Amino acid sequence: MGTLASGLRPIAAKLAAAPRVYVDANLPLPIVSAMRHELGWDVLFVLEHDELRRAADARHFERAREFGRTLITLDHDFFDDRAFPPADSPGVVVCTA
Repeated sequence: MGTLASGLRPIAAKLAAAPRVYVDANLPLPIVSAMRHELGWDVLFVLEHDELRRAADARHFERAREFGRTLITLDHDFFDDRAFPPADSPGVVVCTA
């Protein structure tokens, strides 16, 4: 038996016409705002969720996977394929500024 998130993931993916992303606390709010308003993306921004604000990297990776969202971050720790296997997630985009 799966979780609610795993059960809803296929339905949400069919309904969403735009990318579904999970943005960690490292990205500045203006970028998150541009993703939402200029690009029309479906953005889950961790700073808007008290239980995720200070979560560890592993927790963010797991939650993004559970929600079927691509993780977007500035955190280069996510380059570690042993800790964050690409095959275990919908994707991780590590940005640099």
